[in-house]
Amino acid sequence: MPRKTSNSKAGLLLSLGSSAVAVVRAVKQVRRAGATQGKLTAAHTLAGVLPLVTSALLVLRRLRRHSRQHHR
Repeated sequence: MPRKTSNSKAGLLLSLGSSAVAVVRAVKQVRRAGATQGKLTAAHTLAGVLPLVTSALLVLRRLRRHSRQHHR
């Protein structure tokens, strides 16, 4: 069952924060993979980061849209 999206500012900020933490962890993993293992492993790890970045950007866009609606 899909999760219901939160439209509250607090919910959006929490979602953005968790996405940011996931991106930071994944970037650290990419760095470790690039330093210790082959390029294929680093590329695979980087491919795993892309959905996290996309998710963070989508939440940020919703937060901006939410912010604009309340300033009208």
